[in-house]
Amino acid sequence: MNFPSSYVRVIVSRFVAHRALMAAVLSGPLIGATLAFGAIAAQETNSVIIDNFTFTPKELTVPVGTTVKWVNHDDIPHTVVDTNKSFRSKPLDTNDTFSFTFATAGTFNYFCSLHPQMVGKITVQ
Repeated sequence: MNFPSSYVRVIVSRFVAHRALMAAVLSGPLIGATLAFGAIAAQETNSVIIDNFTFTPKELTVPVGTTVKWVNHDDIPHTVVDTNKSFRSKPLDTNDTFSFTFATAGTFNYFCSLHPQMVGKITVQ
């Protein structure tokens, strides 16, 4: 059977277009899952986010020897101050961080000295 070349070109172009569409449809979930995994992996398990005048999580439980990192995502400065004066950060601007390693067990209540209504708690076991 002989087909005109224009007919063959139409069939081939449709096949290529469908193949590209199928590749996009099949790879979409894979790419989405990869991006989601990267976002989850980027969140540190022993970190506290400062945003919208809130420490999140408000309470965190960690083992002795753990370093906790606070990250300020607010657009104004905040501090991290232990009520028993075990640790105190400098004012943290946007995206600044403060870390403290908890060498002993206990409960550490903290607040922002610039905005005392902001409170949090670290329990070290």
